[in-house]
Parts: sequence; C-alpha cells; structure tokens
Amino acid sequence: MTATISAAAVKPTRRRQKWWQLLGKDKFAAVAAVVLGLVVLTALFGPWLIGDRAVRQDLRASLRPPSFDHGFFGLLGTDVLGRSVVARLIEAAGTTLSVAVPAVLCSLVIGSALGMWAGYHGGWRESVAMRVADVILSFPSLLLAVVVLYVFTPSAANIVLILAFARIPIYLRTARAESAELRTRLFVDAARTFGTKSWATIYRHLLPIVLPTMLTVATLDFCFVMLSESSLSFLGIGIQPPDVSWGLMVAQGRQYLQTAWWIAVLPGVAIVITTVSATILAAWVRLATDPAQRWRLTLAKRRRGAVTEVTA
Repeated sequence: MTATISAAAVKPTRRRQKWWQLLGKDKFAAVAAVVLGLVVLTALFGPWLIGDRAVRQDLRASLRPPSFDHGFFGLLGTDVLGRSVVARLIEAAGTTLSVAVPAVLCSLVIGSALGMWAGYHGGWRESVAMRVADVILSFPSLLLAVVVLYVFTPSAANIVLILAFARIPIYLRTARAESAELRTRLFVDAARTFGTKSWATIYRHLLPIVLPTMLTVATLDFCFVMLSESSLSFLGIGIQPPDVSWGLMVAQGRQYLQTAWWIAVLPGVAIVITTVSATILAAWVRLATDPAQRWRLTLAKRRRGAVTEVTA
C-alpha cells in the first residue's frame, strides 16, 4: 500500500529534472547557493574593482562608524587606520577562499583515491591505509597546524598544506568504506572477469557511485577548513599582514569591540553566513545526488508532507 501510494505520488515527476530545477524547489538551498555564488564572485573579481582601497590608510577617518554619508567604501565604517571595512572584507574573501578551496580539493583528491584503492583491493593495502589514517587522526588537526606553523613560517601555502594533510583521513575512511561494500557487487566481479585493470575498474565503476558522497563530505569539510584558517589567523599564526583574511580581521578588531564593534563583528558575520550556506547546500547536494532520496526534491511541499504522513 505504502509503495503504491509513493510510486503514484512520484509518477508525475518521473522525468529527470535538471539540477537547477531541483534547486529552485528548495528555497533555503537556493538562497544558500546564491550567497555562496556571491562570495565566490566577490573573491574572484572584487580585488580588481577595489584597487588598493583595502590597504589605503586615512588617519583622519579612523574608526568611522558605518554610514551612508561617505560613499560605498564607508558603508561599513573604517578601522583604526582609516581603511575601509567593505574593501577589506572583499579582499579577505579572496584570501580565505584561496586557502580553504585548495586545501579541500587536495585532501579530496588524495584521500578519495587512496580510499578507493584500499577499499577495492582490501587485505594488507586496506590495513596499512587505515592505520596511517588512524595515526593522522590521533593528532587534532588544529593543534597539529598550530605546532607546524609555529615551527615554520606562517604563510598561505603552509596553511593549505597542513590543513590538506590533516583532512586526508576523512576522505580516505569514507571512500574506503564505500569501495569495500561495492567491490562485492556483480558489476565489479564482471569487470574483473573480463580482465579490466584495477584502476580502470575504480575509475569507471566505483568513482561514479562514491563521488556524490565525497562531494557532500567536501562541502561540509569546506566549513571546517575555513573556520580552521580563521582560528589560526585569530591566533596570529595564520595569514600575516599585509595580507588580510576574515579571521585576521576579527583578531585585529577584538580590542575595539566596545568602541568600534563593526571591525570584528562584520568579518565574523561573513564567516557565519558562508559556513551556514555551505552546510545547507551540502544537505541539498546529498539529497540531489541520491537516487533513493531525490524524489523528495521533486514534490511540492504540501504533497511531500502528505506522502510522508501516508508512508508513516
């Protein structure tokens, strides 16, 4: 009875819809995608538009509060050196994403490849890969980054390397678990029977199934990496002046919280909005890439609730 009603409810939307059509049916995910798109566009093209306004000092405009009386660059006030907070937020967006995105991509590619390789072959390869992942996970990633960056020179490249290295086990363990379950499927056995090489089997048969899960993990991990970079910059061992990131702006403005709250609060709001948007979009991606759950996105809200009540 339940299966019949569910099938009947899904039947009118049986034709596969495009991803932007599915995104339009979820208002929260659509808003999150728009916010992240604006952040990315700001990071890419913003520094070209603002020129040197992020570092231009004007002591006569020191600690000017947000207002509409001083043009666009005075909209969110100025810091203690008279630099525009709007311009510094735009410049910091590029710096923050230039650390978070490469770190996530590196850990995603390396961890997923090693995890699928270990899960497909099993045996000693799987044991070695899992023990290496356990060793890395035994050190808290933020503490490991603090120790390494304290010993070596803090820089964007070093931050990317250490955060990517610390996050590899997350993808390795997830990809290994998925691949270990898939290696016993009939289509994988058929590929082995016909003499397909291991990497070709992993690329053609395992990767398309594992990839949606890995992308969801990467979207959530992006939030963690961005917060880690902000934390390191707040502690003074992350991004160094004259470069600027959202975390560094919070660190520089914390001593002016009572007199000029906008210097530290506005970068913190940018961090929160970006991470929340990425989390919401990750939940939508998980549904959109799962064939068993995608139907929830194709139904109208009221109809979806009716189907849920009947199936319950």
